[in-house]
Amino acid sequence: METPKTLFARREQRVRSRIRKTAGDRLRLSVFRSSKHIYAQVIDDAGGRTVVAASSIDKGLKGELKTGADIAAAIAVGKLVAERAVAAGITRVVFDRGGYIFHGRVKALADAAREAGLSF
Repeated sequence: METPKTLFARREQRVRSRIRKTAGDRLRLSVFRSSKHIYAQVIDDAGGRTVVAASSIDKGLKGELKTGADIAAAIAVGKLVAERAVAAGITRVVFDRGGYIFHGRVKALADAAREAGLSF
């Protein structure tokens, strides 16, 4: 029987392989969700670098959030990463949910990023 960690890694690889096939020249909006915070970054896989990033531990967000592990924090991080991406000239990305199910904090971050100007 496989451990939850290995099952998560398999899901993550499956999602990323599908993204590579369909992404084309678009950058990847990757989400990492921990028990205390949420992180998002726009990654250029061709260049191997992070273009923009935002998290619930950013100085601007940390003071105004009650906690970094709720839907309100995910919405704030989604808006912030989208604003930074649009300022950098990025409007089209492909969403990488990792091995997480698309609901709750991950869905809230994605919806907030869409509302703030990113299209995926």
